[in-house]
This record gives sequence, structure tokens and C-alpha cells, in this order.
Amino acid sequence: MNDPINAIRESYDRLAEEYTRRISDELQHKPLDRQLLDRFAKQTKGRGEVCDMGCGPGHIARYLRQTGASVFGLDLSPGMLERARKLNPDILFREGNMLSLDIPDGTLAGVAAFYAIVNLPKQSLPVVFREIHRVLRPDGLLLLAFHTGDEVLHEDELWGQKISMDFLLFPPLEIKLDLESAGFMIEDVIEREPYPEIEYQSRRAYIFARRP
Repeated sequence: MNDPINAIRESYDRLAEEYTRRISDELQHKPLDRQLLDRFAKQTKGRGEVCDMGCGPGHIARYLRQTGASVFGLDLSPGMLERARKLNPDILFREGNMLSLDIPDGTLAGVAAFYAIVNLPKQSLPVVFREIHRVLRPDGLLLLAFHTGDEVLHEDELWGQKISMDFLLFPPLEIKLDLESAGFMIEDVIEREPYPEIEYQSRRAYIFARRP
């Protein structure tokens, strides 16, 4: 499709029901993810709102809310947002595009972006990271999770649904350099092997980055 953003939106709308069924309780099987979210919540506590960016069915937002965070979710897909609201009626979910965030400058204490960049081409990442940097308060924290590697996997079908999306794996060093170019200070880079049988079998990376 000529418009990759519309392709991503439409593909996730088609996948929303099955994605929710498969993914919405995955954190209970991922102890490191929970540990890192606890760390993120502790470091942003009492500092203001945090955003679960690319929230899907809202499971990251739900976990953060359970830690006491003041959290809202943001996603490109109305279908995903519908399911997130149904599963988490006490959390605000908003439609939005990471390439152009409808959020005022310097207002968020933190952004958790778990696999939110997985469908975006590399040339779009500097724009996304500058937008996240813009909406964070000084000393605001980003927790970014992504698949590691250097491949682009195109999918025309997933879970029985016709889609049109690329899935990208990124070298952690490239992401680190892009974040630094956007103005972030890198605090930590953590990598892990995939959990057997409960997720796609790719190596994962997590970066804690702060707006100075």
C-alpha cells in the first residue's frame, strides 16, 4: 500500500480481536518485562502522567495502573482501542499517531513504548523519537522495547487475516544512536532471549532513555 500508516491502522483493525485474545494477558508469563515496568513506574511515580504508546489492547497500561501510575493509552488502531476500553474501562485510551503526537510539549512524566516501533521504517524512527522527546517533561523517562536484529519481514496474512505490514528488527546500537540524536540520555540497555512457547522467537531489547 502507498500509505504505510493507513496500512498499519487497517491491518491492526483486522487483527484486533485475535491479537487481544493472544496478547492481552502475556505479561503474566514475562517476569523481566514486569520487573522493568515496575522500575519505570517507580521512577515516574508522582511526577505526572505517563503514556502507554502503541497500547494495543491496553495490557501495559493496565499493569502500570495497578502499580499506581497515572496512565493513559494511545494507539493508531480504532479496533485495538475499542478492545482496550472494553477490557480496561477505568483507563483513558486515545487515538494517535506517533509521527505527530497531539500532546503538548513537556507534559508527560514517562512513555512506555512496547513494540510500538516494530512496523515503522527506519527512516521514520528519528521523527518518532523527537516527538516522544518533545512531549516528555525535563527528566522524563522513556522505556522502549523492540525486537533485535537487522531484518524486515513483510506479512500479507497473520492469524487468518489479510494484512499488509512490515515487521522490523533493529540493532540496539542503531536505536541507541537515534535516541541520542533526538536528545535523549541513555541510562540502560537490556537484552534477553525470547521466552519459549509464549511469544515470537526473537531476541528482545529494552532501553531506558531520559530527556535531560
